[in-house]
Amino acid sequence: MGTVKKCLAKVMAGTSDTNIRFEQLCQLLTKLGFEKHTKGSHYIFSKEGVEEILNIQPKRGKGKVYQVKQVREA
Repeated sequence: MGTVKKCLAKVMAGTSDTNIRFEQLCQLLTKLGFEKHTKGSHYIFSKEGVEEILNIQPKRGKGKVYQVKQVREA
């Protein structure tokens, strides 16, 4: 199973939100068709047809728990 598929499975399962690497989360969003805009340490992802704009930042190389939850709900 590819890295993106593994990351998607982890995000959707919701059981390991604290262990998802930030870089993998960014790759997942890009593969799902989100456009990335960077402003300092903030990575902003948007996609036509999705109301919520995702603003994520790394914390010690991993995604923040509440941000992983936002990705799951988007």
